[in-house]
Amino acid sequence: MPALKRTINRRNFIRNTSLAAGSFFIVPRHVLGRGYIAPSDKLNIAGIGAGGKAEVNLPYAYNNGAENIVALCDVDDRMAVNARKKWPNAPYYRDYREMLDKEHKNIDAVIITTPDHMHAVQAMAAMQLGKHVYVEKPLTHDIYEARQLTLAAQQYKVVTQMGNQGSSGDDTRIVETWIQEGLIGKVHTVHVWTNRPVWPQGIPTPSGKFDIPAAVDWDLWLGTAPYRDFNPAYLPATWRGWVDFGCGSLGDMGCHFIDVPFRALKLGYPESVECSVGSVYTGFFKEAFYTDSYPPSSKVHIRFPARGKMPPVEMIWYDGGIKPDRPEELLPDEQLAEWDGGMLFEGSKGKLMAGLFGRKPTLLPTRKMKEARLPKSKYPFVEKGSEGHQTQWVQACKKGFGAYTSSSFDVAGPLTETVLMGNLAIRSYNIKEGNQFPGRKRLLWDGTNMRITNFDAANAFVKRNYRAHSL
Repeated sequence: MPALKRTINRRNFIRNTSLAAGSFFIVPRHVLGRGYIAPSDKLNIAGIGAGGKAEVNLPYAYNNGAENIVALCDVDDRMAVNARKKWPNAPYYRDYREMLDKEHKNIDAVIITTPDHMHAVQAMAAMQLGKHVYVEKPLTHDIYEARQLTLAAQQYKVVTQMGNQGSSGDDTRIVETWIQEGLIGKVHTVHVWTNRPVWPQGIPTPSGKFDIPAAVDWDLWLGTAPYRDFNPAYLPATWRGWVDFGCGSLGDMGCHFIDVPFRALKLGYPESVECSVGSVYTGFFKEAFYTDSYPPSSKVHIRFPARGKMPPVEMIWYDGGIKPDRPEELLPDEQLAEWDGGMLFEGSKGKLMAGLFGRKPTLLPTRKMKEARLPKSKYPFVEKGSEGHQTQWVQACKKGFGAYTSSSFDVAGPLTETVLMGNLAIRSYNIKEGNQFPGRKRLLWDGTNMRITNFDAANAFVKRNYRAHSL
């Protein structure tokens, strides 16, 4: 992948993303500065998003008082109840900009656990203040945003981590070692699948009029997304299925599962993408095209060119209950995957099946696990066990820019771009021109310039326009 040499500043980011005055990136000049290390040597951490996944991220980072939680922010007071009880002395805000403005001198690092459409603007605002950032997966909602955060992390020299916890797992590192040591030869095909979505998708836009709960600031919740009326169908977690807010199954699990082959095979920009999606019928031969939500299932082919001595690779993604063909080498009573998904690597000398979160990688047929000489992980600390994703980031923040994190933005940014290529294909699939659906052909990708070269309409999904609004 070409080195990223460009720099980014706030004005260019605003102009390039069509942000208006009063936007998410306007930070008062007096606020700009560097992070402040507490005299106690504890890291001072702020949380943007206090509920949901934050109820995992914040306590792990807090580490039973080893660090400080110094500020909390959430646009939905209901989601913040537990965090506010746990850290009653941390000032609480609804607007992250107000929090950064008022609390910046006491903040070293920020954990961002919000819907996908807000990740980029919140991370950029924190990084421009010199704050280290931990951002839940997917890193961003759009391909363009992922590229910009990758550049920004280099420019502002902050420690970064995307919240795909599997990247710090020992099994992920073992798979990387086995593949790169040639245990199954040269890998040419990778199958990746998940049981997601486990929320509604392929459904029409909800209707009806609802009062906005007093606990929710709906305008702040919408943030960069186009305005729409409040509807309880969008929250707290079902926003994942709506294209304005979430990134569907790929956004939820792609950054976990695709991360493994992305690292092991040293993948860069893909060269093409194509897909097929599950259909929804409202009557006999009456197919519904619900463009506001992701489809109920999809299959995506992403192709990568040769890298050095590594051959071209085809990665095939399956979601919505679809799985690859069962390998002939797998015995009838052996499971293809755990409940949430898996990976299957096909190489010139064999196959390797893997999972995440405790599932041990396995050669196929499984009897080979007793016969093969298995190389040890190239990461020495794997023998001692993973240090934990959030803890790793905290310790790196204390060491400063350049300290190792397993999903720093120089890795997580390009990975996210690849994951979001799948969504670009999915959202292009039902675009119709005359009697044709050109989005259903193979889309050719110019990764350096972030552009589909053979179907211009698909480029609308590379970068979105943010809603112009004020506080």
